[in-house]
Amino acid sequence: MKNVFDVLKERGLIAQMTHEEEIKKLLSEKKITFYIGFDPTADSLHIGHFMQLVVMKHMQNAGHRPIILLGGGTTMVGDPTGKTDMRPMITKETIQYNADRFKEQMSKFIDFSDGKAIMVNNADWLLDLNYVDFLREVGVHFSVNRMLTAECFKARMERGLSFLEFNYMLMQSYDFYKLHKEYDCIMEFGGDDQWSNIIGGIELIRRKDSEDAYGMTFTLLTTSEGKKMGKTEKGALWLDPEKVSPYEFYQYWRNVDDKDVIRLLKLVTFVSMEEIAEYEKLEGQELNRVKERLAYEVTKMVHGEEEAEKANAAAKAVFGAGADDANMPTFELSRDQLGLNIVDLLAVSGLAPSKGEGRRLVQQGGISIDGNKIDDISYAIDESIFADGKIVVKKGKKVFLKIVLA
Repeated sequence: MKNVFDVLKERGLIAQMTHEEEIKKLLSEKKITFYIGFDPTADSLHIGHFMQLVVMKHMQNAGHRPIILLGGGTTMVGDPTGKTDMRPMITKETIQYNADRFKEQMSKFIDFSDGKAIMVNNADWLLDLNYVDFLREVGVHFSVNRMLTAECFKARMERGLSFLEFNYMLMQSYDFYKLHKEYDCIMEFGGDDQWSNIIGGIELIRRKDSEDAYGMTFTLLTTSEGKKMGKTEKGALWLDPEKVSPYEFYQYWRNVDDKDVIRLLKLVTFVSMEEIAEYEKLEGQELNRVKERLAYEVTKMVHGEEEAEKANAAAKAVFGAGADDANMPTFELSRDQLGLNIVDLLAVSGLAPSKGEGRRLVQQGGISIDGNKIDDISYAIDESIFADGKIVVKKGKKVFLKIVLA
């Protein structure tokens, strides 16, 4: 059986690690406890978090024990990493609500039965700390000069870095130290933007306890051009079906670029490398089959098999495979609204955020109805165009909406 280290490496998940040979040996010879932190800054996980959960599941499948650390305390300060401005302050009540939502979503991916995984909240130890004691116990081990060379701080120096945020690295490092003491946690994982914070925790453990600890970071989800993935027209690609429907979620993956599909299949699914090797031989139109597999697998993990099947059926109807379109996103048009022009229809159905944007879409050839391009902004929506009481409006190459006449 492959070492989980080899699995992570061959799938392209690993970005950086602190001690490659030691980590490889450790993961093959022992069952370790490791952790990944999640700051509940929103009421849903997004696709960036999903990458971390995939890594966690690979590790758990190999018999290692994950700790999910919810950042109820660190969220009170805000991680400056990757931000050009200070994050907005969030109340304790909102943080707790968000943390509860995270727990619900994470339980779909990680097995918490029989102590196979642990979930803790750093609010339990950070919020009651005595500041002077903390400075004496932790702050004494950190060099300000060295901290300022970290990427997470360097990027903020010109625009201004608050002293509040400057404490974040110390708090995350203390988390690792605390989990090391309480749960014998010896490794921290995170996105590649967390490298400096992870190193801080490893050094704190070494200085205070003279013991070894390790860190590994993972590839951020980007396109082949290096552009960060996970943004839709409506914002982030959330895992909450109320924010992004299973169909929209499926469509996001179904429409990835040809150049990205194989790499994404390795990164965010558990499809075997043998199967992926066969997919790598395909090209051109054949890659659509690979995109369907990618979309199905990720949607199944996030929303369940039933929703993945529905989204798959709806997508096939859209792409002309003759399947039932019952699961396609639908807008109901009342008979009072008959006579609207195409621009008004785009606005009322939500396909365009404004009439101005709708007009631009039509004029640029980006709108079709039942496969027929509409380029006249005065095109009238009357009863005669509704075959069987419905039409399918297509915006660009990726967005479809079934409009049903009430």
